[in-house]
Amino acid sequence: MKGSEAFFSPDYFTARRRFREIAAGAGGRLENIPLDAKGPHEEELGLDIAWFGTANPRRAILHSSGLHGVEGFAGSAIQVQLLKNLPNLPEDAALIVAHILNPYGMAWLRRFNQHNVDLNRNFLGNDLYAGAPQTYSNLDAFLNPQSPPGSDLYTLKAGWLILRYGLPALKAAVVGGQYEYPKGLFFGGKHLEQEGEEYQAFLSTRLASVKRLIAIDVHTGIGKYGEDILMVEPNDYRKLQQVFGERVVPPDSEKSDSYPVRGALDTMFARALPQAEIFAVTQEFGTYSPTKVLHALREENRWHHYGGGSIDHPTKKILKDTFCPEDSTWRRSILNRGVDLLNQALAKL
Repeated sequence: MKGSEAFFSPDYFTARRRFREIAAGAGGRLENIPLDAKGPHEEELGLDIAWFGTANPRRAILHSSGLHGVEGFAGSAIQVQLLKNLPNLPEDAALIVAHILNPYGMAWLRRFNQHNVDLNRNFLGNDLYAGAPQTYSNLDAFLNPQSPPGSDLYTLKAGWLILRYGLPALKAAVVGGQYEYPKGLFFGGKHLEQEGEEYQAFLSTRLASVKRLIAIDVHTGIGKYGEDILMVEPNDYRKLQQVFGERVVPPDSEKSDSYPVRGALDTMFARALPQAEIFAVTQEFGTYSPTKVLHALREENRWHHYGGGSIDHPTKKILKDTFCPEDSTWRRSILNRGVDLLNQALAKL
């Protein structure tokens, strides 16, 4: 492999091995947090975190990938590139790189974890894990057919729904998070999942000295092909736009490709690190149209729940390609924009 392709891995286990080897070779302190979930062949899974810089930092950059499993191929590639070209850090600073926060999802080519939970809808804190938008409830039969994948006039139905509701309103209602349909798309769970619980505990303990945190979490699937936007919590929009510029978009589906989300990862940082000033962004790289992304998610979800669920089904490859196109131009753009944001974060640290 040459150029940008050298940083992308074909599967989770290759990505994990490369990350750990390169991090160790670069002098990182590696930590593994075991998880109960298993890979397709009963492989052990865990959260891999590499730490560079001082052990008790006052300032830190936290870079994470793979919260949505199959979306982790791009984030992992950015992190491998980062580890091969580590920046110089101030004496009181640390760089923490969390590789694939949902290893089950990446290993099984799913967006969700072993309990079908969307981990970026799972950090509710003291809020009740209950409720679903009315529009989602009305669309459950369309979003989550209780049958194996197959042709069912998806494009025609999706087009009619867009005409009826409008794409911005439809998108906000469908993907914002729901807590009533356990086998459905974008299910936020009924309690904090093990991945989130362990990650939050790690941050609370190890970053207790941090007074200023810049957090970047990498995702794919939303926005213009090969370009990135920075999605943020509504209350942080003005502050983060001043820090990161026009890539920060308002969390409003009428005004941008972003939308409000319940239980997002960014909401957890204030609970884990109440002593710190926090600048948290979700770096989202565009791939294909919302209807194509939704179709890929819908068909894989049907295979998982009502088909064989095996890793070798075509819906798995389609889902992977939907979130990480096999296109060298797209991949080169992702790496360039990924390192650009990291450099911007370092300058603001």
